[in-house]
Amino acid sequence: MTHAIHYERVDDIAILKAQNPPVNALGIDVRLGLLAGIERAEAEGARAVLIYGDGRTFFAGADIREFGKPMKDPGLPDLCNRIEAADLIVVSALHGTALGGGLEVALSSHYRIAVPSAKMGLPEVHLGILPGAGGTQRLPRVAGTEAALDMITSGRHFGAAEALEKGVIDRVQEGEPSEIGLAYARELLDQGAPRRPVCDMPAPAAVDFDAVYEKTLAKGRGQLSPATAVRAVQAACEAASFLEGLRRERELFTELMESDQRQGLIHAFFSERAVSKLPELADVTPRDVASVGVIGGGTMGAGIATAALLAGVSVVLIERDASAAEAAGQRISGNLSGALKRGKISQDQFDTMTGEALELATEYGALGQVDLVIEAVFEDMDVKREVFKALDANCKPGAILASNTSYLDINEIAAATSRPQDVIGLHFFSPAHVMKLLEVVVADQTDPDVVATGFALGKRLRKISVRSGVCDGFIGNRIMNAYRKAADYMVLDGASPYQIDRVMTGFGFAMGPFAVGDLAGLDIGWAARKRRAPHRDPRERVVHFADILCEGGDFGQKTGKGFYVYEAGKRGGTPNPDVEKYIAQDQADQGVSPREFSDAEILRRYMCAMVNEAAKVVGEGIARRPLDVDMVLLFGYGFPRYHGGPLKWADLQGLAGILADIETYAKEDPYFWQPAPLLQTLVAEGRCFDDLNKAEK
Repeated sequence: MTHAIHYERVDDIAILKAQNPPVNALGIDVRLGLLAGIERAEAEGARAVLIYGDGRTFFAGADIREFGKPMKDPGLPDLCNRIEAADLIVVSALHGTALGGGLEVALSSHYRIAVPSAKMGLPEVHLGILPGAGGTQRLPRVAGTEAALDMITSGRHFGAAEALEKGVIDRVQEGEPSEIGLAYARELLDQGAPRRPVCDMPAPAAVDFDAVYEKTLAKGRGQLSPATAVRAVQAACEAASFLEGLRRERELFTELMESDQRQGLIHAFFSERAVSKLPELADVTPRDVASVGVIGGGTMGAGIATAALLAGVSVVLIERDASAAEAAGQRISGNLSGALKRGKISQDQFDTMTGEALELATEYGALGQVDLVIEAVFEDMDVKREVFKALDANCKPGAILASNTSYLDINEIAAATSRPQDVIGLHFFSPAHVMKLLEVVVADQTDPDVVATGFALGKRLRKISVRSGVCDGFIGNRIMNAYRKAADYMVLDGASPYQIDRVMTGFGFAMGPFAVGDLAGLDIGWAARKRRAPHRDPRERVVHFADILCEGGDFGQKTGKGFYVYEAGKRGGTPNPDVEKYIAQDQADQGVSPREFSDAEILRRYMCAMVNEAAKVVGEGIARRPLDVDMVLLFGYGFPRYHGGPLKWADLQGLAGILADIETYAKEDPYFWQPAPLLQTLVAEGRCFDDLNKAEK
């Protein structure tokens, strides 16, 4: 036995208690302890074994410290097979979470009981793999093929009630897991219940697996693990024996383990947990934030207010007049109605959030007692400075003054106040109550406890918070500006915007850059280009076809026409026939002879532009680590999670090849394609971006 599993006997029942806090992860000590416990129980003549978890949970999954490393014996597949083969009755009592390998251990038991609050699931597809310890073979036998396919390919968690309904568990009962499990084991013995190995159950019914595979691959936008899991479940139905099904599961599991997508998803998993852990804030205490002010009640401001209310923070929202304030209140109420309809909040909570927790006002004096204010007004520096002067005059000492600006200089905004140390950027993404990314933009004079408060608020709002330095566009919009320029240049040189959108959705984005522009509003980019025009380097290529669209009042979805034409009641749009004319006009004006672009070249240029600018952002210290960039692009810009982020993708592709391509592109446009010094250094030293992530740990 190991310390991770405690063994005791109660009459003729052996009890194996997992005691591997905090989540009883199935590391090597736990696996050894379970194996030894089963063998000891058999040797001592016990008639049944109860497995349960001490503390707050059953086995919550694998030990993340073992991810990507060879599994030491006994591996989880062999352990599950050994539990199932035990010559006595094995009962698992579930509470907390039984996820991944935890559920596979339970499925290898002969009987399963759970408390009503227990959650279960096989989330391996989110890590780029599939359940590899018999989960794809046992779950279909107890739950049926269709239910198992849904649970495995989605990786979703499900509750005890659903698990009971689907046959995943045998009983739901209130009580302590040890007590209800022991009572259930005694009951089974008293009834003379037989061993009931899942492997001996009939193979489940087959479905049209080819159709399910194609549908799953399309739904995952090219992610391999859910679709591959379909083939593993197919083996449960069609293999000559249970053992053959296990062998097929192991083959498919191994294929996924060796894939780039698995590396990308594992990188995303760990980076998501590391991104908000900043060494300089380890001993810094955040300021208390019980109430938040929001300036501006448009789509963004209302979304920020909604996010705060959902987190239990009271809100004072300032608008320019009573009618605008009322409209803002209606937007917030509409947002919260969605949460109410989905069961995320109760009617009482809705009433509180739209009542006593929300104050709508038209005077800055109403902000006198709030702890933090977030400005979300028009993206104009003069407007922002006036707002911050008013905040400086009306907010209490120690109140944090935050701007939601997408591009503008936080240092310049802070200079409009007498307390620049209290000023920070909190860049939310629209819709702010839905999107998970928050860029915490740190100005030159921002106090550390203000930075810590930004991260604490982000955590409270359930955001992925990423530290950014000050530059035009911060991390995300600066990089987006670069890869969007690359797309525009390809269109000017002969590619179709619709071909580019198709290529990028094929890569895994939900939308291509031109469809995204239509969704966000083409006038936003138009305004940014006009703002930058006086400072534009004369060497920069300038594309005009998007401006021609905007000059005609075509801003995308909100006007019904942009790069695409949108009809009421229809999803998506159809290509705007005017766009081709505007592109041809731009090409003629600039003397460009258009050429054809292959899909492969489009993808490579688009991604090289993204990686090159991201490397500049890291090299300049705007982002501290490559993983910060990856998390911004994943959570704010729809970068496919299974690629890990642009810099993880670059590592997997090979930095030397990317740099060589950038240097080739630079021969035709040396200004735009200036190689990032950091990229050059990494290639020269034979290192990769992930080496920089490891150096920060």
